Amino acid sequence: MKKIYGKLFFVFILIIGITCFQYKDELIDLKTNLSSKKEDKQYVVEVKTKEKTMKLKLDDYLVGVVAGEMPASFELEALKAQVVASRTFVMSRNLKVDNTTNTQVYLTDSQMKKNWGKNYEKNKEKIEKAVKETHNEVMTYNGKYISALFFSSCNGKTVSNEDYFTGGEVAYLKSVDSSWDLKIDPTNKRTKTFTKQQIANAFGVASPDIRITSYTKSGYVDKVIINHKEYSGREVREKLGLASSSFQISLTSKGYTFTTRGHGHGVGMSQYGAEGMAQEGNDYKKILKHYYQNIKILSI
Repeated sequence: MKKIYGKLFFVFILIIGITCFQYKDELIDLKTNLSSKKEDKQYVVEVKTKEKTMKLKLDDYLVGVVAGEMPASFELEALKAQVVASRTFVMSRNLKVDNTTNTQVYLTDSQMKKNWGKNYEKNKEKIEKAVKETHNEVMTYNGKYISALFFSSCNGKTVSNEDYFTGGEVAYLKSVDSSWDLKIDPTNKRTKTFTKQQIANAFGVASPDIRITSYTKSGYVDKVIINHKEYSGREVREKLGLASSSFQISLTSKGYTFTTRGHGHGVGMSQYGAEGMAQEGNDYKKILKHYYQNIKILSI
């Protein structure tokens, strides 16, 4: 009799154990499903244009942004770096932006078709892959989204935030080497000539006299004196529509010739630098951590 009870007790324990394991598996499946639902949350971006405000899914928006901000011919890892920077940028703006260079340029599907022609499908697929392979990844510093500034190319070094913008020092936006720009950007060096009258009109003087008085550590123009009045390199760049604030000035018979290096403000990630790093085999995370110091890359 004891043997029978013993066997029955063993069977009972076995049934309870199997039930518990099944219940545990159900709990794991439930947690997995909940986690998946959380990961699949769809963020919606409001994009203000001259005509209307569009509401777009974040991933769809990023495809249009990368199409407008970076050549689709760039390496996949460079495109992925741009995706993460652009995603971080729009998240830091609470998903509300316009479609200009004040925030990020966004191209509609019809604009992509017009720009790319027969390469439309191939280019779009490549950018969609970059978005998918960095799904929901953003950059943070001290628990907050960073200001993920980027630009086309520079003079071989990026610019520290305080040397161009008025917001002061930003720990992750410091000058770093970007020598790739000088090698692969075909329009890195540009010249633009202004007559003396054009300079006079731009700065409100009768007969212009221009002198560069100081440079930043990264080789960008810091201060310029024009007829006894001081201007920042940024102010001169913006008044004259120069490609960058890394410039030299020469006086010729035709007027003042400005020779610039790079294109853009120079703060944050260089797009041509990202391409150069990608060509050397660096992945997008290494690219981002080079241009934005001491940041963390994580999923929202």
